[in-house]
Amino acid sequence: MPLSDAETRALIETAHALADAAREETLAHFRSDGLAADNKLTTHFDPVTVADRAAETRIRAILAEQRPADAILGEEFGPKPGTSGLTWVIDPIDGTRSYMSGTPTWGVLISVADATGPLFGLIDQPFIGERFAGGFGVAEVAGPMGRHPLRTRAPRPLAEAILFTTFPEVGTASEGAAFDRVKARARLTRYGLDCYAYALVAAGQIDLVIEAGLQAYDVQAPIAVIEAAGGIVTDWQGRPAAGGGRILAAANRDIHAEAMAVLNG
Repeated sequence: MPLSDAETRALIETAHALADAAREETLAHFRSDGLAADNKLTTHFDPVTVADRAAETRIRAILAEQRPADAILGEEFGPKPGTSGLTWVIDPIDGTRSYMSGTPTWGVLISVADATGPLFGLIDQPFIGERFAGGFGVAEVAGPMGRHPLRTRAPRPLAEAILFTTFPEVGTASEGAAFDRVKARARLTRYGLDCYAYALVAAGQIDLVIEAGLQAYDVQAPIAVIEAAGGIVTDWQGRPAAGGGRILAAANRDIHAEAMAVLNG
């Protein structure tokens, strides 16, 4: 069922309130002495800090008060069922490794989705003070340089493109080999920005982000923001990617098609 203007405004306001709260919680611990991390996995280092947990706890408390009928899917505390047909998909710190290292390229991911996928999303970088918003007719960034519309880059060949991914390994050996085929064709490849790379696609700064092994909470806010700015996000076969997995985020359909052909070459 379509949402009314009043309902969409309320959802946008709630999303910003959640991001504001997460800014406060994450900045309270960022670059602090003695920040400790627990490892969530035994196979490799997957850290979680007090800031991750504090931010998601605060977000969930606000939703319990303002949107009790909505479901929640959060990285740190799992799913909470709802009855409204809407789900808040939360990553309190996307890029905890970056956060622990003191780099300003981690972010807070907030989105609200229905059964079709994300409707509205925020990519927020608290330390820089930048917030990228997309959905419900909104596509804008607000930060130190003011408030500006978001628009993805116009088509250009893969040979002229800027490509990003977070980890050089890009998943399994076969997934890494597929990524390397695209890397060999692109003009420039860079690493390590976590969700901030997706924000740069929406801002028209870069052309592609290719990743594998992601979760729904890693991608739903970036999908909303990039699509609102004119881009496209799918899996490596061109299918919907709201559930995570292998992600191909592109500034436009032309370079998306070229990159997908090389990935599957």
